[in-house]
Amino acid sequence: MAALLLLPLLLLLPLLLLKLHLWPQLRWLPADLAFAVRALCCKRALRARALAAAAADPEGPEGGCSLAWRLAELAQQRAAHTFLIHGSRRFSYSEAERESNRAARAFLRALGWDWGPDGGDSGEGSAGEGERAAPGAGDAAAGSGAEFAGGDGAARGGGAAAPLSPGATVALLLPAGPEFLWLWFGLAKAGLRTAFVPTALRRGPLLHCLRSCGARALVLAPGLPKAARISHLKILQCQGFYQLCGVHQEDVIYLALPLYHMSGSLLGIVGCMGIGATVVLKSKFSAGQFWEDCQQHRVTVFQYIGELCRYLVNQPPSKAERGHKVRLAVGSGLRPDTWERFVRRFGPLQVLETYGLTEGNVATINYTGQRGAVGRASWLYKHIFPFSLIRYDVTTGEPIRDPQGHCMATSPGEPGLLVAPVSQQSPFLGYAGGPELAQGKLLKDVFRPGDVFFNTGDLLVCDDQGFLRFHDRTGDTFRWKGENVATTEVAEVFEALDFLQEVNVYGVTVPGHEGRAGMAALVLRPPHALDLMQLYTHVSENLPPYARPRFLRLQESLATTETFKQQKVRMANEGFDPSTLSDPLYVLDQAVGAYLPLTTARYSALLAGNLRI
Repeated sequence: MAALLLLPLLLLLPLLLLKLHLWPQLRWLPADLAFAVRALCCKRALRARALAAAAADPEGPEGGCSLAWRLAELAQQRAAHTFLIHGSRRFSYSEAERESNRAARAFLRALGWDWGPDGGDSGEGSAGEGERAAPGAGDAAAGSGAEFAGGDGAARGGGAAAPLSPGATVALLLPAGPEFLWLWFGLAKAGLRTAFVPTALRRGPLLHCLRSCGARALVLAPGLPKAARISHLKILQCQGFYQLCGVHQEDVIYLALPLYHMSGSLLGIVGCMGIGATVVLKSKFSAGQFWEDCQQHRVTVFQYIGELCRYLVNQPPSKAERGHKVRLAVGSGLRPDTWERFVRRFGPLQVLETYGLTEGNVATINYTGQRGAVGRASWLYKHIFPFSLIRYDVTTGEPIRDPQGHCMATSPGEPGLLVAPVSQQSPFLGYAGGPELAQGKLLKDVFRPGDVFFNTGDLLVCDDQGFLRFHDRTGDTFRWKGENVATTEVAEVFEALDFLQEVNVYGVTVPGHEGRAGMAALVLRPPHALDLMQLYTHVSENLPPYARPRFLRLQESLATTETFKQQKVRMANEGFDPSTLSDPLYVLDQAVGAYLPLTTARYSALLAGNLRI
C-alpha cells in the first residue's frame, strides 16, 4: 500500500524538479555518480600503489610516485605482455625494463661511477633507483645511434660524457620512438631529471629552451616555449588516466603524438603503464596509413589531439576503415562538426573528449559522451577535482572583481576563465627557469583573502545542464567594434559550409581602427570551388555583424605546430597586405554586401579610410 502511495509522488518528481529548474542538472546524476565512484576507486588504487612503492624503497625521494618503480613492477607482473609496438619491432615489459636498465647504467657512468675495465654484466637483470642501480656495461644511448653532449658542450658517445651531478637535468631531443622511452626511464632510474625538447626547435629557440630548463647534458638523434615542471605526483596521477577512461589491460592503444608533449608521454605512455596495456607508437602520424595500422595491430583505443580526427575524415574512403576494432577515441581539441562526421563514418565507437594542461592542476573528462563538451561541472566532480569559472575582461586581460576585490563566478551560458585552487594535492610547480615565466599563472584572493588559484588562460562555458564547453583561449579572443569575438565560434560557423575543409580564425590589426578585425584562413575541400556569394550569405545569417571576418585568405593547407595546433599568432603577424602575400585575399565590403578580391587598390583605399569594413 505504501508503495502505491509513493508511486504518484515519484511520477510527479520530474515535474517538480523541472519547475524548480533542477531537472537539467539532476537528470545526469546517475552518470555523475558512476564516474565519481570510478574516480574514487582510481585514487584509492593509486594511493595503494604509492604506499607499496614507498615501502619497497623507503629511501627513495619520490615518496612512492616513481615511474621506474612502476616499470619494474610491470616487468614482474606482466613480463611477457607486449608493452610497445613501433614499426616491425615489439617490446615486452621485461624487455622495456632491460633496455631502460642499460640506459640507466650509461647515465650512472656519467655520474662518475666506475666499475672497472670489464664494465659489469651485459645489461640483464634489474637496475634500481639512482645510486642503488646495479653496475653494467650496456649503453642504450650509443646502441640507438643517439649522441650524448656533456656539460662542456662536446658530443660524445654514451659513457664518455662529462660527469653529471646527482639530480642534474638531461635534455632529450629525439623523435618519438623506443629509444626515447628507454632513455627517459633510464634517466629516472639513475636519479636524473629529464627535459623533453621539441624536435623542431633550432638555433635561438633551442638555446633558450635548454637554458631555461637548466640542462647539463643533451641527448639527440644524429643530424638533427616554456618548459613545464612535472612532479612525481603528476606522474602518479597520469597512471590513472586510462583507468578513468575505462581502458583495460588487454586494450591496444594507438599513439602518434610527440613524446615531448604531455599528451604523448604522460597520458599516452605513463597512462598505458598505469594499466599495463600495449601501446602502438608511431614516430609520425599518417592519415592514409592509420586504419591499416589499426587492422594490423588490432588497435582498440586511439589517442588523438588537435586536428588528427579532421585529417581522417578528410581522407578518401578505404576498405581498411571498415571492420576495425577501435572502440574508443580519447583526446582533446575535437570540434563538434568533426566529432559528428568522425562517429558517423567510422563508428560505432565512443569519443572521450578531455581537457588539461601540462603545467595545470585541473583536468576534465566528458564521461557522458555529450558531443561538443569537454567535461561536466557537477558538484560531485568538482568535489573530487575542484575548479571554478570566473568572469573575465578580454580588454584588460584580467578577471573581473567585485567591490571587495574578489572574483565573481559566471552564470550558465556565460564564458568564464577556468581556474583551480592550488593545494598540496593539486600543486602548481611553475616552469623550468626564472620565476618570471610563471607570472600571471597564479591568482590570489580569488574568493577569499589568501587563497591561490591556477589560471589556465582558457575560457570555458558551463550550460544549464552542467556541461563544460571550450570557448576560446584568452589570447585568441579579440575585440572588434566594442564586442568580444571568440575564434572557435566563428570557425564552427565557417566549417558548416560543405566546400570548406579547414578554417583558422584570428584577429589582425587594421590601421586607423581600434581592436582587431577578424580574418579567416580557408582551405577548400576537393573538388569544390570557393563560393563567395554563399559564404557571405551564410556568415551574415549565422554571425552578428561584429563577429563576421573582414578578411579571407585562401590557402592550400593550414600551418600547424608539431602538436597539430593552428598557428594563429604567425598568421596574424603576416597580416593582409596583398603586396607581401601570394595567397588569394578577399575583403568584406560593407557597402556592396559581399566579399571582394583584396586588390592593391582596395588595400590602399582601406588604409586611406575610403573602404568601410
